Amino acid sequence: MPRPRLYRKIEFNPDVTYFKPRGVPMGELEVIELTTEEMEAYRLRHINDLDQQEAADKMNTSQSTYQRILYSAYKKIADALVNGKAIKITKT
Repeated sequence: MPRPRLYRKIEFNPDVTYFKPRGVPMGELEVIELTTEEMEAYRLRHINDLDQQEAADKMNTSQSTYQRILYSAYKKIADALVNGKAIKITKT
């Protein structure tokens, strides 16, 4: 039986949940799903300029888990930008 998932504190609640390349119809785009958890990790690091330990503490998680969440966000955002995909922010 897997370990139960811990609650992670997320203060960011986006009003805008879709981003897409300009001039390409949504029906023609592949969509990358970014969780609010990943968005919060990205926001804490790059908007609030917190280091990984401070951001992990704010999210109520370990530094290593925070790092995994952040790198997952990096990979998804880079894939969308480089390959012209849409980004959908999903609430978990």
